[in-house]
Amino acid sequence: MGPRICHSGLPEAENTCDLNPTDWGPMNEYDSRVSSGQLRDDEHQRGIVQSLQHLHDELKEYHAPVVVHPDIELLKPPRRSFLSSLFQRSHAKHTTQIPDHVPKGLYMFGDVGSGKTMLMDMFYDTLPRVITSKTRIHFHNFMQDVHKRLHAQKLAHGNDFDAVPFVAADLAEKGSVLCFDEFQCTDVADAMILRRFVFRTLCRFSYFAQVSNPETDGMSRLLESLMSHGVILVTTSNRHPNDLYKNGIQRDSFIPCITLLKTSLHVLNLDSHTDYRKIPRPPSGVYHAPLDKAANTHAEKWFRFLGDFDQDPPHRAQHMIWGRKIEVPKASGTAAMFTFDELIGRPTGAADYLELMRSYESFIVTGVPGMTFRERDLARRFITFIDAVYESRAKLVLTTAVPLARLFMSRPELEEALQEGQKLKPKHLDEGADVEDAMRSLMDDLGMNMKMLKNSSIFSGDEERFAFARALSRLSEMGSQEWVERGMGLERSGGKAEKDSWQRVRSRWREDSL
Repeated sequence: MGPRICHSGLPEAENTCDLNPTDWGPMNEYDSRVSSGQLRDDEHQRGIVQSLQHLHDELKEYHAPVVVHPDIELLKPPRRSFLSSLFQRSHAKHTTQIPDHVPKGLYMFGDVGSGKTMLMDMFYDTLPRVITSKTRIHFHNFMQDVHKRLHAQKLAHGNDFDAVPFVAADLAEKGSVLCFDEFQCTDVADAMILRRFVFRTLCRFSYFAQVSNPETDGMSRLLESLMSHGVILVTTSNRHPNDLYKNGIQRDSFIPCITLLKTSLHVLNLDSHTDYRKIPRPPSGVYHAPLDKAANTHAEKWFRFLGDFDQDPPHRAQHMIWGRKIEVPKASGTAAMFTFDELIGRPTGAADYLELMRSYESFIVTGVPGMTFRERDLARRFITFIDAVYESRAKLVLTTAVPLARLFMSRPELEEALQEGQKLKPKHLDEGADVEDAMRSLMDDLGMNMKMLKNSSIFSGDEERFAFARALSRLSEMGSQEWVERGMGLERSGGKAEKDSWQRVRSRWREDSL
């Protein structure tokens, strides 16, 4: 029998009455409903419930920090005299940082009828007993409440008062888990506030505040502030984050909010895509960070999907290249699975990777660490592997310790790059068009000025800068839905005929690479 349920869905609704003494989880509830005949056991949906269970398990060990309101005086604009205006300095913004122990939340999207409400019910109603306060609210009602709170703060402290951090602290007190139904953005005012909310909630580096537009960073700052107080966000939506506020006014200024949603929440696709093999595709994207309890499940699901467990169960494999053996720890069909140490931590090079590309079409690499300046050799080797995967048009699944934007640079190195870039004069910022194109995707992810990073002394030369930027740009492309689904034989793309056509493309590449 499941836990006692108390529902709440109004603005400011705080729910502290739910009891779950046995920590009955989403998977328990799902199995119970399947056994009783309320639900049909669906492998794709079971995979999504497993993601809910992973977060449930993390929350059992989680204790949210005490909410501390920012100093009101620091949120007021500085007073300026005539002399101070002559030597004007920018006012220091209130900055935040998310504690490292805060679990990643979830962003579940899908069409009408994909089970969003049921899944949110299942997660919210089975939250572990250590979560003593929680809030669930329709996103439209939430935004109405935010507008009212911001207006009240402006009336009390003036139009120039930075009300977002203060309002975020008020909201964080309402619950350590905040669940949104139907996350969407169709209004320009909401878009600006949301960008500030997300920015304050999800951003992990203070340099974002230095490069953001104070007039248009609302939603990002608001949500960043919430998460800096230890609030876990879980939301449903009809749209992938990439499609939020599509064709909206000033949408470019909303892109950092979208990027932060994708990098700071696990994005789950609730729509079940069917291919000619009738194997359900994993609900998450191909990249997973950090290396939490869900990382192994993520890798195994994709290995099972991309491999052929029925005809070719997982096994060790060997390949010969120039008289040397290349060991593949786990292989199935045309998929190969390695740990980072097994693939990159041993002496391997371009010839080895090329041989692997001829033998396999998909690669799952687990336990990828963040690589700082001291691990440049590993980084260069990994970049060579990424280039081989990309050029052979293979698929790549990763579990990484840090988000992709920080894969080859640590936080201190990124901050150093920013500081050095800010010191450079405009005449020193001449760029080659090829490097700029490769770095554009990276700059969007980091929220930084492209010129700042390009001119950093962290890289040993233009060739290394370009290789670094190109690798991240290629990773971004290989993580797209179009790349991942290509050659899978999805029924909406042509079924088996589409897969056969793609196999001919791969065959020609193999011939050309000999």
